[in-house]
Amino acid sequence: MILEKKIPLGYWFGMIKWDLLIVTLFSSFIFLTPVFSYILVPLPVGVFLGTAIALLLSFKLSQSYDRWWEARKIWGAIVNDCRSLVIQLKNYGGNAPVLVKSMALRQIAWCYALSRSLRQLDAKADLAGFIEPDEIKALEEQKNIPVALLNNQSRDLATMHRQKAINDYQQMQIDNTLVRLTASMGMAERIKNTAFPKTYRVTLHIFIYVFLFLLSMSLTELHSLIEIPIDILIAIPFFVLDKIAFYIQDPFENRPTDTPMTSISRNIEINIKQILGEPDIPEPIKPETFYIM
Repeated sequence: MILEKKIPLGYWFGMIKWDLLIVTLFSSFIFLTPVFSYILVPLPVGVFLGTAIALLLSFKLSQSYDRWWEARKIWGAIVNDCRSLVIQLKNYGGNAPVLVKSMALRQIAWCYALSRSLRQLDAKADLAGFIEPDEIKALEEQKNIPVALLNNQSRDLATMHRQKAINDYQQMQIDNTLVRLTASMGMAERIKNTAFPKTYRVTLHIFIYVFLFLLSMSLTELHSLIEIPIDILIAIPFFVLDKIAFYIQDPFENRPTDTPMTSISRNIEINIKQILGEPDIPEPIKPETFYIM
């Protein structure tokens, strides 16, 4: 997630450098080719097309932000439910402290595994400090590691109930929390696996080039080299907004615009270990650049 810090110009330029290069090339070609000076394209044509593209770009940016904000709300719900789960386990299952601690630490592992799974990284990495080696070995046969971890949570919950460590009502309350965590995981996977319509983005991107090409044709009446930087300056906001919409439409792609799942998972770890009274509470992840993951 990009923070409220100064964003380096290199980041902005890196997003649109190839688009600006293409605009510079065809603007220079139009300026240097004499035949284009005889082809008169009225300026209102380019202005009208630019206005239409700006409206479509605004709509696309809004839809992309909705996907990003929904992902952030999902992880906000995960934070709440993870805290609720451990508080319920600690206060309901006082007669089974070993299982309570095991399930609480497994919940931390689930958060890290889910964040890595959504980013298509190794979901089993860095779980050794939270779950037993035998369980980690068993996870190697699983395709969806977060689902397997929640299944193990449900199994241990049933064990607590059989051992009379919790009563029927308490078991139902904890199970409802696990159901909400499962639902949140499913919603995050839905965003991950549902691609934003590529045809919409590609078509809009092409029409941005068409607009800039027509604008270059309209600016030939200036008969000055200034038309090239004017075309580039007008192109910058269009391409920047198009790239921003493209990046935030997929909030689980291991990019600076991602939902900060690793940072959120660390905060959940801190909260859970604090509830358990653990001595080795880690520090929150501090950003070293203009974004945090």
